[in-house]
Amino acid sequence: MIRTISAGVVAALVAFAAPVNAQQKVKIGFITTLSGPPAIIGKHMKDSVDLALDHLKHRMGGLEVEVVYGDDQFKPEVGVQLAEEMLKKNQVDFVSGIIWSNVMLAVVPVVTGAGHIMVGTNAGASPLAGNQCNELYFSASWNNDESPEALGKYLQDKGVDDLYVMAPNYQAGKDMVSGLKRYYKGKVADEVYTKFQQQDYQAEISQLRAKNPKAVFVFYPGGMGIQFVKQYVQAGLRDQIPLYSVFTVDETTLPALREAAVGQYEARFWSPDLDVPASKRYVADFEKKYGYTPSYYGAQSYDGIMLIDSAVRGTKGNLKDVKALVREMRKANYDSIRGKYQFNVNQHPIQDFYLLQAVKANNKDGVAMKIVQKAFEKHKDAYYEQCKMKW
Repeated sequence: MIRTISAGVVAALVAFAAPVNAQQKVKIGFITTLSGPPAIIGKHMKDSVDLALDHLKHRMGGLEVEVVYGDDQFKPEVGVQLAEEMLKKNQVDFVSGIIWSNVMLAVVPVVTGAGHIMVGTNAGASPLAGNQCNELYFSASWNNDESPEALGKYLQDKGVDDLYVMAPNYQAGKDMVSGLKRYYKGKVADEVYTKFQQQDYQAEISQLRAKNPKAVFVFYPGGMGIQFVKQYVQAGLRDQIPLYSVFTVDETTLPALREAAVGQYEARFWSPDLDVPASKRYVADFEKKYGYTPSYYGAQSYDGIMLIDSAVRGTKGNLKDVKALVREMRKANYDSIRGKYQFNVNQHPIQDFYLLQAVKANNKDGVAMKIVQKAFEKHKDAYYEQCKMKW
């Protein structure tokens, strides 16, 4: 009698388990900034995630996909709260996104400490590429230092020998300047760190003018960049002192900058005019769906979703085997918007970087970023040797 009951219970459990398994989803928590001046960056990222899901027909490895979005308000403590809620309440399998390095540094230990994979799609804080690398943390973007390294090399090759440097006073700002100086060996007239999310730069521009350097380098993403560049142009300095930047003049700020951006040089790993099949598809479908030009913030967020998909496909939907998911991600086995690449030992991409310039264009903004030349080929970040992972 007992055996019969046990068999019946087992049969019932199996019958019950089948539909539960059939209903299993891939759940992704995506944290970005959706309020305040930086919300435009978050919009590019969210829209790109939604487009990636469209391209995947909202399925990964045969499983339905659900994305839970969260607004970190560019505050580390809010990012931590969101990550904890996504892991505990929403039971997400992966966490992704994040614009700001200080938020990323706070969130990564929460996610990886819970045994889940974090896929960063913007912030590239240097400790996470070096001594704080983690097998559960992957970057679908870059290390902060790399874009300014590319621009620093260009300035060094160009023979600029007197450079004024400005950036906001937080982790990414310091990383950017470190990257610049790794390749630029000329004179630094001054190195100025301003308040994070500062909007008025008139006092700093007056100090800059008094120094009269040969060129200026800045890192001011989002609304900070719009205000700085506009005030720099209004001060009449654009034609007197060339301005070079990273993460300042891009597809999130061009609609506001327009003519003020023309002639501006930037360096980065991706541009909408990159001649890569996956990138061309992404740009065309993005513009068709949303009616505006995508940025690298969006492109790398799209790529992050495709990276997660490659892992879920590679494990045939086995979300419980985290080690297998990590092994599949390390292969970078998907069609990336940057072209074929590989991960370094610290799980950051080894990839190409380009010099771009803002030029007049026949579009609604009257300006677009265009690739001028390749700055680095298969470039490795400066911190991977500090990472103790071996695979």
